[in-house]
Amino acid sequence: MANWKAVLVEIEELRREAQSQANKAVDLVRRKNLEKLFRHTNRNVIAYYSGFLSKPGLPQLDINDEDKNGFMMAVHNLERKKGLDLILHTPGGDIAATESLVDYLRQIFGKNIRAIVPQIAMSAGTMVACSCRSILMAKHSNLGPIDPHLGGMPAYGVIAEFDRALKAIKKDPSCFPVWQPILSKYQPTLLGKCANAIKWSNEFVREQLETVMFDGDPEKKKKAALVVRKLSSPKTSALQAVRSARAPAGARNSKWPLYLPPRRGSVVFSMAWRPHFSIE
Repeated sequence: MANWKAVLVEIEELRREAQSQANKAVDLVRRKNLEKLFRHTNRNVIAYYSGFLSKPGLPQLDINDEDKNGFMMAVHNLERKKGLDLILHTPGGDIAATESLVDYLRQIFGKNIRAIVPQIAMSAGTMVACSCRSILMAKHSNLGPIDPHLGGMPAYGVIAEFDRALKAIKKDPSCFPVWQPILSKYQPTLLGKCANAIKWSNEFVREQLETVMFDGDPEKKKKAALVVRKLSSPKTSALQAVRSARAPAGARNSKWPLYLPPRRGSVVFSMAWRPHFSIE
C-alpha cells in the first residue's frame, strides 16, 4: 500500500522532469528550427551568435581566438561538400582572430559559405560576411563599417582627434594646454598602430571580395575597392550601420547579393529568422 512519502517522491520526480524539460525548451526550439533550415537548403548551418544586445557587459562577447574552438566542435562530422550557411549576429572583435577564423572555415568548406545576417553583423562581423560567397539580408538587417578598434577606441576616431588637435595647435599654440590632457591618454605608438589596423582590415576585406564574392568578375578589383571604400569611410560610425537598402552603387547588379529578391531569398531568410529569436 502506498504511503504519503511515496506519493511525495513521485511528485518530486515528475517536478524535476518537468523542470528539466522547461530548461531545455529554448535549446529544443533552436535546434528544431536550425534543422528545418538544413532540411530546406541541404546545407550545413552554424549560428554564430553574441549576446551583446541582450547581455551587455559580459566578457568574451566579441570575436576572439576562443571562438575557433567552438567552430572546431561545431564542424566535426559535418559533410563538408554541402557547404555552410553561417548565421551571424555579432558586434565584431579582434582582426587577427577574425582572419584566423575565416581562414579555418575556408579550409573546411572552401568558398562555399553563405552569410545570413538576421539583424546585426558589425565591424569584424562585416569582415566575416564579406569573406563569404554571398550575404543574405533583409530590410532590417545591418552591416557595420569595418573600422578597427584598439583598446575599445575606434582607430579612425583616434587619428581624426590627433589631426584636429594638430591643426588647432598650429593655428593657435596657446590652446595646447586644452588639448594636452586629451592627448596624454594616448600611448606614443598608438597612431602607428591605428594606421596599421586600418590598412590591415581594408586589405583583408578587399582580398576576400576579389577572391570569393567577386571571383571571376572582370571588374572584381574595381568593385572590391568600391565596397571597401564605402565600408571603411570614417564618416560612417559604428552606430550608423550600412543597411542592405543602401548597398554601394552597382552592388545589386554585381555579384554582391546583399539584397536577394523575394523569390530567392525570402523563404531561406524567414527560416533563418526563427532560430534568431531562440538564441539566448
